[in-house]
This record gives sequence, C-alpha cells and structure tokens, in this order.
Amino acid sequence: MSITFDDTQCLLGEGPLWHPEREQLFWFDILSRRLLTREGAGTRHWQFDEHVSAAGWVDRTSLLIASETALFRFDIESGGHEHVVDLEAADPVTRSNDGRADPHGGFWIGTMGKNAEPGAGAIYRYYRDELRRLFAPLTITNAICFAPDGRTGYFTDTNDKRIMRVALDGDGWPEEEPSVLVDLSDTPHAPDGAVTDADGNLWNAQYGSGRVACYAPDGAFLREVAFPASQTTCPAFGGPDLGTLYCTSASDGLAPEELAEQPAHGRTFAVTGVGVGRPEPRVVL
Repeated sequence: MSITFDDTQCLLGEGPLWHPEREQLFWFDILSRRLLTREGAGTRHWQFDEHVSAAGWVDRTSLLIASETALFRFDIESGGHEHVVDLEAADPVTRSNDGRADPHGGFWIGTMGKNAEPGAGAIYRYYRDELRRLFAPLTITNAICFAPDGRTGYFTDTNDKRIMRVALDGDGWPEEEPSVLVDLSDTPHAPDGAVTDADGNLWNAQYGSGRVACYAPDGAFLREVAFPASQTTCPAFGGPDLGTLYCTSASDGLAPEELAEQPAHGRTFAVTGVGVGRPEPRVVL
C-alpha cells in the first residue's frame, strides 16, 4: 500500500530523481515552475521564472536541469545557475517535459507544446557538448528511460499511446529505427513517465489510470501498483536500498468536486516491496 511521501499539491508533479550520493529525492511542479525536495521533516522548493521539468545529477551538489529554453547546471546549496546549452530557446510555443540520464552519461530530454500542440515536440540528447535532435515530430514526450546495460532506450508520445524501444550504440546514440514495445492504443491507459529497475523491467506511470504498470523487457505486462490519485505522472526508485518506488501526480485540470473526491491529487507517493531499482546514472558534463 502506498503512502504519501510529500503532501504538497503540485499542479503537475513530474521528473522525480533520487540522487544516489545525497540519498535525496528531487521532483518538479512544472506548471508552478518549481523544483522540490524533502529536507528533514519539511519540504523545500526553489522557484524559477520559466517552466522546469527534469534533471540528472552531476555531482553531490549540482544537477543538470531542463527548462523551457535551456539545459543549465544548478547548484543545490547556493541556488546558482550556469547555462549549458539552449533548448528550443527561440520557440515560445514549447517547453521541456520528460527527461533522464542514460548509462553513458548523456542526458535525454523531450519537449512539447505548452498547450500540447500536435507535433510541436521532439526528443533530444545532450552528450559531450552536443545537443542532437533524435525523434520528431512528437506531441507529448514521455517515458524516457534505459535498459541497465545502456543498449536500449525507451520513450513514448503519450498522445500516440505506444511505448517505443530503440537500440543504442556503444556511445548511447540510436542505431536503428524505434519499434513498439507496448501498444496501449486500444486501452484506457495513457503512458506517462517511466523508469527501469535492476532487472531491466520498465515501470510506467499511466495518466488517468491511477497506476504504475510494470512491463518485462519483451513488453509483457507483469503487474500494476495502484495510487490514490488517478493522474499519476512519473515513477522513480530510491531509498537507501533502492527498494522504494516513488510516484508523482498532478491536480491540473480537475474540477473542485473531483479534487474533493480525490484530495491526494498532486501529491508525491511512496511504496515499498514492489521492486528494486538501480542508481540513476551521473550526467557527464
């Protein structure tokens, strides 16, 4: 059974990241333009002047954060910023969305229209000072994660409802066209953020379904974990033994009566005993 890890009601909770050196969870409220974490018994947040959505860890005190116009290095202690590279900075329509570091030290980041404009998004990879566009056009980029050996990447366009897999070369670049891993087009489930565990299984939050679904590397459905908010957005494994599954959620778009029925919407949850993760790879800058 899940518990509430943090009761902050995010409009669009997303991008949970367990920092393996700090043993600390970070996550975002994209629409409120905030990065959040737990410190002691309380919640700490940093406010930004544009949308922020995803991060990878660089070292003990800094993160690589994706915003609507850039990737930047963020100092956790001082709150200082250091610009790394522009990300669709000249396009006022788009913002960053889902992203994650790959096992090679690269960072993948998806963009999308601020109003989910069809085909406005793309997926990029930043690696060794190069930002390269990999896949486009996409509408709602999500489910970016990787097999533990770094030879397979996963992603989805939530609008398309298919989770894709793509073979990666020895440096982590795609080496063939993506193929379908899981097809949810004939189901009510909308694939959102995802993470892989130590066995290579893919755990996918499904927006509107109140669950995280687990799939084997061949795409076979294994199990689901239910949460008390239907708008589940993204999972992450963490905790000292990487045996805690965290999940963010969203309250955006719900009518007051719906929020009254499900007041947990927007909170961040935690559940143990369902799987074991692996440390998130470090981003190499």
